[in-house]
Amino acid sequence: MSYDLSRRAAAECAGALLLSAVVIGSGVMGANLADGNGALALLGNTLATAAILYVLITALAPISGAHFNPAVTAALLVRGEIAAPAAALYMAVQIVGCVAGALLAHALFELPLLQIATTPRSGAAQMMAEGAATFALVACIVLVSRFKPEAGAAAVALTIAAGYWWTSSTSFANPAITIARSLSDTFAGVRPQDVPGFIVAQFAGALLAAFACGWLIERARARPKP
Repeated sequence: MSYDLSRRAAAECAGALLLSAVVIGSGVMGANLADGNGALALLGNTLATAAILYVLITALAPISGAHFNPAVTAALLVRGEIAAPAAALYMAVQIVGCVAGALLAHALFELPLLQIATTPRSGAAQMMAEGAATFALVACIVLVSRFKPEAGAAAVALTIAAGYWWTSSTSFANPAITIARSLSDTFAGVRPQDVPGFIVAQFAGALLAAFACGWLIERARARPKP
């Protein structure tokens, strides 16, 4: 079944909102319960994020494709899997949804709605981590959707769960989430001055993955294994 653009955009906005609310809200809850144990707080944040990703992708992928992420949308745009006007709308509503999710998370924990993050996440290692994490995410989406689409929700959730622990940045891998997290002075926050570097690295990683996976798939089609 094909859905019109307004419904697809609504699904993207709703999914981004819930994803952002869970990422930020679970960070607040984890920090509250961990009593200063950062590893325990991160573990709670990881499990909640992976769980909601699985649910949101399963529920909304049939409607919008379940991008929830401007870097993913950009990668699929260059692959010709989404038209430019739809991609532009997707990116706009993803950002709106993620920012709304931050406000919702603050409201749920009786925190000030409007905040500016103060958590530093700077340096070349963290920028490289964001590029690598987004590369892994987009590669997962492109390859799994090509070879085993029924595993897409689990594969993406597991990729992000792993990314929380193997990258120095804890794998934001999403420009819209990065913007939202800059507006939350909580466990999940990132200083606004660190946001541009994250976003550049995320788009670079996503586009590199799109081209690399495209080459890989085309080679596989052109030259069957001996």
